[in-house]
Amino acid sequence: MTFRSATCALLLLYLTGATTAMDLHVSPKGRDTWSGRRATPRADGTDGPLATLAAARDAARALRKGGAEGPFRILVHEGRYFLSSPLELGPEDSGLTVEAATGKRPLLLGGRRVTGWVRDGERFWSAPVSGTETGAWDFRLLLVNGKPRPRARLPETGTFEHLTNFDVPWMSTTGGGWKRTPTEAELTTMRYKPGDLGAWLEPRNAEITVYHMWDESVVGVKSHDPATQTLVFSTPAGHPPGAFGVHRYVVWNVREGLKAPGQWYLDRKAGRVVYWPLPGESMGKLEVLAPSLESLITLKGTQSAPVLGLSIRGLELSLTTTPLRAGGFGAGAFAGAVDLKGTRDCRLEALSIHGVAGQGVGADDSQGLRVAGCELTETGACGIRTHADDSLYEDNHVHHVGFLYPSAIALWAGGRRAVIRHNEVHDTPYTAISGADDGSLVEANLVYRAMQVLHDGGGIYLGGAKNVTVRGNVIRDIVDTGGYGASAYYLDEQADDYVVEGNLSINVAMPCHNHMAHRNVIRNNVFVVKGDARIDFPRCEGYRFQGNVVCATGRILFQSPDKGLAAMPNNVLFSQSGRVEMQLLQDYSGQEPRPLQPREGTVLADPLFRDPAKGDYGFAPNSPALTLGIPELRVSGAGRRKSGS
Repeated sequence: MTFRSATCALLLLYLTGATTAMDLHVSPKGRDTWSGRRATPRADGTDGPLATLAAARDAARALRKGGAEGPFRILVHEGRYFLSSPLELGPEDSGLTVEAATGKRPLLLGGRRVTGWVRDGERFWSAPVSGTETGAWDFRLLLVNGKPRPRARLPETGTFEHLTNFDVPWMSTTGGGWKRTPTEAELTTMRYKPGDLGAWLEPRNAEITVYHMWDESVVGVKSHDPATQTLVFSTPAGHPPGAFGVHRYVVWNVREGLKAPGQWYLDRKAGRVVYWPLPGESMGKLEVLAPSLESLITLKGTQSAPVLGLSIRGLELSLTTTPLRAGGFGAGAFAGAVDLKGTRDCRLEALSIHGVAGQGVGADDSQGLRVAGCELTETGACGIRTHADDSLYEDNHVHHVGFLYPSAIALWAGGRRAVIRHNEVHDTPYTAISGADDGSLVEANLVYRAMQVLHDGGGIYLGGAKNVTVRGNVIRDIVDTGGYGASAYYLDEQADDYVVEGNLSINVAMPCHNHMAHRNVIRNNVFVVKGDARIDFPRCEGYRFQGNVVCATGRILFQSPDKGLAAMPNNVLFSQSGRVEMQLLQDYSGQEPRPLQPREGTVLADPLFRDPAKGDYGFAPNSPALTLGIPELRVSGAGRRKSGS
């Protein structure tokens, strides 16, 4: 039998459940010298569960090579499992299921305990972390009693303003980026204001977050010249400091940044970690964990030999690290706690991933991935960052991501024909949902409190694809923090032939933002704004804006080039200030706005919502929306479903 036919047969067995599963048990009470075929140890100590997942994987492989039929299942029992290396699964593990034993929630941890705490001054404590002084071990996450604790930072709140400028024009992503390529010096040099930093700065310890527009760069310090107030970075930033006119930065991991209890820093020079306990904390009773792995579970296949039909269910995963380098757009450079490459038809279900420095779930070069019913929170980078064609993401709860890399996208589901539905995504520093390449569907998701730090993104931010449908989503409470702004529904460069229909936006000043996109249909949506509302189409062409309701307490402003809004039939536009205006754009600059002249059935009138104070944006019987044939929204089911799919 060829490899291809053998793997297809395994996948068929997995999908049909044609044979009885062969179970292997893993338990903290186990031993890797036992068979793993028993859930509990024998009384005489001769057999029982295995102690590690790696041993269970190897046992499943041995059974398969010996002719045993599957599918094979590894049942992980209650307890905590400290991994010294990731659990690596390959094509030979196709069809395997790794799941929590019934009713249990085992926890996998990718690091080690920090012990040997002694007093370090009046308020602090420190402990040895051997290897950090030589660079053999490095981390920027610390868990204390299971929760990430904040690193020492300067300034205590907010950001510093640096003095470095980079005035080269950005030509758009489609246009190739910077008009000229930044030099190495421009990517590694930054001047700060006198008084912000000083000779006390220890380069081996200090890390800098340089903020850009839609991303940031976290870099180390190679050298510091206090006389000229100049820092040279140990690795290049993703964009030069000062690019896009942004001059913000923060210094991390210096003793001078310990400003409040609960903070810590890694003293690489001394090979020690320093912690300031919270009131009431006793170092003798705390469990302090530091990460040593970038991933906890990896699935590694290739296009010719993929991992097929492998499932991971019900596990809890925590404690990973990241290397010190810029993460790029969406902090996409980092691995996932569960990391997949070269997989087909694999499933990640009911996982709880938290307290990790990189992505929660990462995937590349994959197909048919299903991520369902998972909770991803307290991630340094994205909750989910994947590129997997024909994949499904549903009923996930993704929140409080990007604590190390604020450009993190909470749910970044790249790949053709992706289905992203019934997810709840909130409290994110940048975009909540993105990805969705050709032929994808983004449906019935609930998004709120996104775009809390960075700019030029949105609740749902999409681009670079064709024939995508965005339907029945609810996005609310996104505050514009400056820069290039924050949107609810954002179609960016080369977003062509999209349909955005039946969505709700509440309290987002730019409910619909479009840029360098073509032939898209925006229809039957409700956009409600406290204050001024802006709907714009810079450098767009061929849009149809139909059957939408836009209601604002302030001005409603449409901005479009001459050919941007090709049609605008049957909309209801209502400004309590009485100002509904149109501004004709030439690239990004515009003429003086003028009162919008209703056409093609569009009316300027109160839509007469049933009970907006209670969140009911249905139409009263005498609503002009009903007269125009605009259907009521069907968004009550947006967000996670209690019972899953």
